[in-house]
Amino acid sequence: MALNFLSSTAMNINGKEIGAPEHQTFCSFNGFMTQVFVIQTDYWVLTIAMCTYVILAGYKSLSSWVQDQRIFLSCLPWVLSLLWAGIGLKLAGYGDIGAWCWFTSDEVRLLANFVPRWVIIITILSMYARLYFILRKSHKSFISLGNSNSTSEPSRERTITRSNHDVWRYHESDAAGRRRLQRIARLMIMYPVVYMLVWTLPTAIRIYQTIKHTPAPFALQTIDKACIVSQGLVDAIIYGVNESSLSRWRELIFPSSDKDVTETVSARNIDTRVSTRVHSNAAVASSASSSKVIITTSIEQETSSIDKDDGVELTEMRPVFRQNSGLR
Repeated sequence: MALNFLSSTAMNINGKEIGAPEHQTFCSFNGFMTQVFVIQTDYWVLTIAMCTYVILAGYKSLSSWVQDQRIFLSCLPWVLSLLWAGIGLKLAGYGDIGAWCWFTSDEVRLLANFVPRWVIIITILSMYARLYFILRKSHKSFISLGNSNSTSEPSRERTITRSNHDVWRYHESDAAGRRRLQRIARLMIMYPVVYMLVWTLPTAIRIYQTIKHTPAPFALQTIDKACIVSQGLVDAIIYGVNESSLSRWRELIFPSSDKDVTETVSARNIDTRVSTRVHSNAAVASSASSSKVIITTSIEQETSSIDKDDGVELTEMRPVFRQNSGLR
């Protein structure tokens, strides 16, 4: 899209009118590519929203299909946008609208682009709203289940045996889980809301010009064009900026800074600081009938380990052997 707009801008700066009859082929191509890239954003946002909803809402069969058909889903927005732009070229054609070529009729632009776009926006809002309530209900059920088991289990923990002598115990914080759910919920609402705000003014201008049959003020038209060309940047910020990407950018920009490298490693891995004091006492007892070995090991340790991505506290434990009274 950027190259398409730059090509039309360069032609206008050089004094060549993009709408001149001798440049009709270039104008048609420029309008075709403008239509492809503008409406393709709508299909990408809709595709991402549908995949997110299917995966997180618990549709197992559809979720498996979505994850197996990534190439098909990646090609789908391209196919739809190329088909729609081709139909527009055949039925209405593209002409000079000032900065670039596109549909010259406000009615055509309103019906061909803005009505389907707002249908997509409303669909995305509905899916994300339902998904928010599904996740919220699941989280509440999980918390209530944990509270019901709190009398027998002081804390929710998952234990993974790393080797014969090492055990990692994960204490997952309820507060961290709530914060993560709130962050996911904000992002889900942010995607369609920001996209809606980007297209609110251009839609209002299309409606105004369709009803009044007069161009909008130059200042509003400038803002209208800015909203259209900025949607790529807005999408990149919304979908691409997160803790993981920021930490990787810091690592790429400041590779020699120990401080930044330390922060990157802490964000992506586990920052473990363990101070352990181990006192062992072994006693061997034998009898005439059988030989038994009784080992009493006491371990005192202080741990501080936090997984900053998942909000999970990790504690490294060593096996503890206690004296078995039945072996005496």
